[in-house]
Amino acid sequence: MRRTIGAVLAFTLWWAPSALAQKRAITHEDVWLSKRLSAPVLTPDGKWIAVQVTDPAYVEADQASDLWVVPSDGSGAPRRLTATRGSESGAAWSPDGKRIAFSARREGDDAAQIYVIDLGGGEAQRVTNLSTGARGPQWRPDGKAVLFVSDVYPGARTDEDNKKTAAERRNRKWNARVYDSFPIRDWDRWLDDRRPSLFVQEIETGAAARDLLAGSQLVAGAGFAGQSGSGSDNIAAAWTPDGRSVIFAATANRNEAAFAETVQSLWIVPASGGEPQRMTADADSYGRPAFSADGKFLFAPVEPATDKTYNMNRLARWEWMSPPDLKAGPATGTRSVVTSGWDRSVGGFVPSPDGRSIYILAEDQGRQKVFVVAATGGAVKQLGELKTGTYSAVDVRGPAAAPVIVAGWDSAVHPPELVRLDSSGAAKQLTTFNDSRAQQIDWQPLQEFWFTSSRGKRVHNFIALPPNFDASKKYPLFVLMHGGPHGMWIDQFVIRWNYHLLAQPGYVVLMTNYTGSTGFGEKFAQEIQFDPLEGPGNEINEAADEAIRKYAFIDGTRQAAGGASYGGHLANWMAVTTTRYKALISHAGLFDLAQQWGTSDTIYGRERNVGGPPWDGAALWTKQNPLSRAGNLKTPMLVTVGERDYRVPMNNAIQLWSALQRMKVPSRLIVFPEENHWVLRGENSRFFYAEIHSWLRRWLMK
Repeated sequence: MRRTIGAVLAFTLWWAPSALAQKRAITHEDVWLSKRLSAPVLTPDGKWIAVQVTDPAYVEADQASDLWVVPSDGSGAPRRLTATRGSESGAAWSPDGKRIAFSARREGDDAAQIYVIDLGGGEAQRVTNLSTGARGPQWRPDGKAVLFVSDVYPGARTDEDNKKTAAERRNRKWNARVYDSFPIRDWDRWLDDRRPSLFVQEIETGAAARDLLAGSQLVAGAGFAGQSGSGSDNIAAAWTPDGRSVIFAATANRNEAAFAETVQSLWIVPASGGEPQRMTADADSYGRPAFSADGKFLFAPVEPATDKTYNMNRLARWEWMSPPDLKAGPATGTRSVVTSGWDRSVGGFVPSPDGRSIYILAEDQGRQKVFVVAATGGAVKQLGELKTGTYSAVDVRGPAAAPVIVAGWDSAVHPPELVRLDSSGAAKQLTTFNDSRAQQIDWQPLQEFWFTSSRGKRVHNFIALPPNFDASKKYPLFVLMHGGPHGMWIDQFVIRWNYHLLAQPGYVVLMTNYTGSTGFGEKFAQEIQFDPLEGPGNEINEAADEAIRKYAFIDGTRQAAGGASYGGHLANWMAVTTTRYKALISHAGLFDLAQQWGTSDTIYGRERNVGGPPWDGAALWTKQNPLSRAGNLKTPMLVTVGERDYRVPMNNAIQLWSALQRMKVPSRLIVFPEENHWVLRGENSRFFYAEIHSWLRRWLMK
């Protein structure tokens, strides 16, 4: 049965007193074992949705991700399309809507390959066989070939070349990593000289996949890279409407990352392969390209090059020539900005089937919402009024006169589901993957409030309440600080730092969208530059004061604070600047600005944020450096870190721990040898939450 979303009433019914008595407190199993959904992908006619549904498990080998198809009109139940061990990802519909291409590593595969399965079911057929693997398929407009990404060795032109190089490296007698330029690490991996490349696999002929970038000067250059991420680089790409070329976003100056901003440009390469041509010659950085339905316009998000460490993504548009005149640029005229004048950042976008509009996903005041704008530019309008939860992804396909709009949706009190939006923005729930579990739990929707800080800024906040909440009682306050800093607390279902699981023992959890947060305008996000810790820290403390004044059920004599990544940075700052908190928790937090600059996998943005490299004498290197105030450490502190975290390396946690021990402050250090910037393994996560609860209970429940 479909349910209406977007009105608070749809959820308040869950909290009726008669039902509340039957509900229970949230557990780690509720958080970890809730099904996880990928972004929905519509057939070209808009009738079917493909979605990857992950059944999590505490033992990684027992976890499975399968493809499901869902009728977009809600006329039937979702249907599982695959049911094998392992996981499928990157689903893409064929142009006729009858087949799905996806990436999977199945029995007998040495690496993930591209498979194709019919909508009607049956056994999926493997269509690639590369030793380097294959991911991210995209169908050619004629439906006879797929484009995909694979990581290859330098100079390799064939898969045999890659196999030979891999064997030589396995058999060499020495073992060392050698670098001539920065960066050397990315999130949780040491970089090697393999680079992502674009391949085309003909489906019908079975011919060997061809590497479009093999032998090119672009890939041979020391600075070539795709978009970095945990595990590998990816290349965002799109077929041209005629299928004769591929446009992609890539960097040619990553080897300059120690002293300059890397620039991600748009490039074009023939579908037969060859030397890519740069389509954008400016210093701006571009993201995933996409064409209008009629093929007349090219769109891509663009981040302008400025002296700021944060800039919003705008949506750029060009008229398209086929073939393009590369001497004149990718367009018949200058680039226009569709979202000019709109003070929100483009997170994702989909051109409408009639080519007249663009649907945009963007962060806005604690939620991610769907917006729509004319393809030629103009006023950006929100699609409906989203009162509860957030949209995680959106897709739009189907008839030009009646487009089908679907989205992923979740909230702090409901794990992910799929919904369909009508032209007014009203949403109907299409799936019930997580309904049963959600309805068993005693949890309340987030409350939110605003206050004006001492600096005159309007600051947004959420609070989460514990189970069996009684407004006549007093509850300790746990101040939870988000990372980024260019992110925001969102009304969403979170696996790491789940709001309600943190509140479960009997705490009120406060989440402040401090200066530097996104979703509140570009200026608000930019103003953390040159004030990385002190200003945000003061706002968070003021938010706690405001919450205590506003909510009589908060016990202001029992406060604790914590966070991860930038939230960990802030926890460490609190440790040396205030004694208001009875306990602190820091995960993946920096303790010494200079040491973080010198050991992190990214450095240039850090010095720009402070005002220059450490040796230039910028005052902030000392003034807002937790280590320089370590003599103030007094608050009991839980310090946690992943040993494979190269974004905020483990030396920060050890240095903080050493200072705490030197100052005789009650403290505990937890190192996760297998984890990176996040705690991603199920049993490690369960232990992590248990340690947080134990630490807070020790200091707040006396």
